[in-house]
Amino acid sequence: MNTAEELDQLELAAAISGLKPRQVVLPAAGDVIVDHFRLHYLDWGNPGNGPAILFLHGGGLNAHTWDVVSVMLRQRYHCVALDQRGHGDSEWSPGSDYAMASHLRDIEGFAAQMKLHRPVLVGQSMGGMNAINYASRHSEQMAGLVVVDVGPEIIPAGGQRIRDFIAAPQLDSPEEFLQRATRFNPLRDPRILRRSLYYNLRQLPNGKWTWKHDTRRNAEAPGVDMAAVAARRAAELWEAVAKIKCPTMVVRGALSDVISDEQAQKFVRALPNGRFVKVEGAGHNVQGDNPAGLLAVLEPFLREIGG
Repeated sequence: MNTAEELDQLELAAAISGLKPRQVVLPAAGDVIVDHFRLHYLDWGNPGNGPAILFLHGGGLNAHTWDVVSVMLRQRYHCVALDQRGHGDSEWSPGSDYAMASHLRDIEGFAAQMKLHRPVLVGQSMGGMNAINYASRHSEQMAGLVVVDVGPEIIPAGGQRIRDFIAAPQLDSPEEFLQRATRFNPLRDPRILRRSLYYNLRQLPNGKWTWKHDTRRNAEAPGVDMAAVAARRAAELWEAVAKIKCPTMVVRGALSDVISDEQAQKFVRALPNGRFVKVEGAGHNVQGDNPAGLLAVLEPFLREIGG
């Protein structure tokens, strides 16, 4: 797509979602180097205009998953969306290092270089886990935290369904990916899915199409006990949760098969300053399934914490 087509597609995505931004613009794109590692980001402008909001996408997605939300908030907040390592236009880890500790170093370095003063972190799925980990160390320098459809404990079957979808297929065309994505998420308008896939696919030298993210992240090494890996990650996250002092909102998509109400409420009870909200008409990818619903709970939270 050229610039005019990207603008038209963003305006269409907002309209399909029932939203009317004051002005539809595209973000500026940039790169930073953190510990010799290149990270790509989208910046919607207005630095210093209210708290900075750092958006962190889920696994297999990229910074553009936050476009509709950001275009609605950009006139009141400094919205920045990061392509986390191995995703979007950020560098892949040569050693396939996608541990939470490595993501933490990336986010710490990125926030420092971007001079994000008292930011609000908004993270979904993998990005939510990384935001929890970051906030456990930096919450006193944060205005707030929003964790979207994830927590220390999740529903294993829902997580596996996503891993199966974002594995490493090679298909003949983006249209085949669209058919696959429509079956995976029937909640989403196919026109919005097509726009999302534009930013999330790459063509291989053999002419086939595949995901843009590093699919080695999801490779399960022979003999690895994935249940034990999940248990260790949950223990690490539970330890982090109790250290988060800033106001925190846990958001669940009402149709999510990744985290239950009970798991989300248990998460909130462990937070020193937490609350739980649910967005109707949304599954796991709340920001894509129902951005208007996410904004309806996000904007009052931002105003309350001082935006």
